[in-house]
Amino acid sequence: MAKKVVASLQKGEGRVFTKCVKMVKSPKSGAYMFDEQVVHNDHIKDFFAQ
Repeated sequence: MAKKVVASLQKGEGRVFTKCVKMVKSPKSGAYMFDEQVVHNDHIKDFFAQ
């Protein structure tokens, strides 16, 4: 069954979204955290510019 789900995502609207991960430094502790979001392909540069 998993093959059908993966194949349908590649054909349809699933390819217009991308999972973006960036490192963000915490203001409290100074440690790095990961900010993960699923972003539309048109807004990827805006996500990393923030």
